[in-house]
Amino acid sequence: MTDNTQHLPVEALEDWTSAACAALDIDRESVDIALLLDLARDVAHGVARPAAPLSAYLAGLAAGRAGGSRENTATAAATITALAATWRADDQDS
Repeated sequence: MTDNTQHLPVEALEDWTSAACAALDIDRESVDIALLLDLARDVAHGVARPAAPLSAYLAGLAAGRAGGSRENTATAAATITALAATWRADDQDS
């Protein structure tokens, strides 16, 4: 089995985001790349790496249900970031 994983150069992130937005019929201006990367970082470090993409999806889902604006996304991301900052898996098991 070969690993065909391709890594996107950082400078290509804008192009990828624009292409993904176009494919999904999302207004590119509604996507705050830095906010979402910060969210993923905070969750990966505060909870677990696999929780990062799931949390980004959940933030997007919550933002969409709230109206889909940049402000809605920022609110959802802030909520998850705050949760990640206080998360301790040991405390959640009880």
